[in-house]
Amino acid sequence: MDLQQRYTELDTFLNLPIAGVDTLRGDCLLAFEYEYPGSNAEVEISTDEFTAVCPWTGLPDQGTLQIRYVPDRLCIELKSLKYYLLSYRSVGIVQEHAANRILEDLVRVCAPVRMDLRLDYQMRGGIHTLVSVPYARPA
Repeated sequence: MDLQQRYTELDTFLNLPIAGVDTLRGDCLLAFEYEYPGSNAEVEISTDEFTAVCPWTGLPDQGTLQIRYVPDRLCIELKSLKYYLLSYRSVGIVQEHAANRILEDLVRVCAPVRMDLRLDYQMRGGIHTLVSVPYARPA
């Protein structure tokens, strides 16, 4: 067997498990009462430990997640956010969809005045992806 053929067969060698988006744990997200509604204070949360997988290859997509929001009556509880983000670890989801899904789940749990989410992925195959998704509460 030549090197080219062995290289092509690598995709079947590991048979990496890929979980579906239905395994995401948005139900673990918690929020707590914010004592200063209307103050327009901005909260910034970031982690460089976000990981999901490519839905086609199962290879990891790693990135830095940055969340900036102005709370209204609720704030995101950080331990629950950590557990929620860990639920992405084996989920096959494209980068653009991951950012939008995270924003949707966070807005659902804390109903902020506004929120901006940035998911800055590490380079893969010489390509860098940064997904920015804004939310503003309807007037």
